Amino acid sequence: MAEFKIITDSTADLPGEYIEQNHLGMMVLPYIVNEEPYGIDKEMDVKEFYQQMRGGMMPTTSQVNPETAKEYLENYLEECSELLVLSFSSGLSGTCGNVFTAAAEIMEERKDCRIIVVDTLCASLGEGLLVHKAVEMKKAGKSLDETAEWVEKHKLNMVHVFTVDDLFNLHRGGRVSRATAIVGTLASIKPLLHVDDEGHLVAVGKVRGRKKSLNSLVDMMEKQIGSFRDKNDCFFISHGDALEDAEYVRDLVKEKFGISDCMINTIGPTIGAHSGPGTVALFFFGDNR
Repeated sequence: MAEFKIITDSTADLPGEYIEQNHLGMMVLPYIVNEEPYGIDKEMDVKEFYQQMRGGMMPTTSQVNPETAKEYLENYLEECSELLVLSFSSGLSGTCGNVFTAAAEIMEERKDCRIIVVDTLCASLGEGLLVHKAVEMKKAGKSLDETAEWVEKHKLNMVHVFTVDDLFNLHRGGRVSRATAIVGTLASIKPLLHVDDEGHLVAVGKVRGRKKSLNSLVDMMEKQIGSFRDKNDCFFISHGDALEDAEYVRDLVKEKFGISDCMINTIGPTIGAHSGPGTVALFFFGDNR
């Protein structure tokens, strides 16, 4: 196996057992619930997190600062002298820029290490699926440079399509007006969103009704998968405490595209603080975002 370590963020929403089995490094983006900090020294049960959000709790999040990023990297360099850092979209957080700064400082101070940082322009299991592909390449014996080049080349082929169940979480994040949230909720309007080429969260449509919004995710996959239709050997789905809806989308994708391998996992609190309960997100490779 190639001798480098892959590091990502808690925003990749990968299962803990996957992280352990593949010896991944992890940078944790903190979140705050009822003025209590979580993420680094303690975690909140994710079901409890979403239950509290449904009850009106409004969590906040923060980025990994340069000093903390440097500590993470220096600790992982004790295990391995070559690091590949696949970082949360710079369009959604300042974390990636801080990791770039920390890596540059370390390599200026030390000549016995290499750190490659990739701004994935991805989030949740979109970031996680890129990490998964990097893990597969490493297992296949690819070098640090080969793996980093592949991820850089294909990161804009990582398509994120998702829908949310509660417009008020988008309102809190500045994505829709309060009036839109009120009217949309009364009319059961469900927005469809994606992550664009700059790593920003962008609304691309809206439909009426939950089931139609879930079906629309698969319709969007049909439109965007293009030449990758026969190249996707897996797809990922993340959800905000909406497992049945995630499984419904999984079954639609399997039936329509014949892709058997699917990872489903809950959206963690850092992303979930902004997307909210009921979010369902589908990730796959396509010709464009």
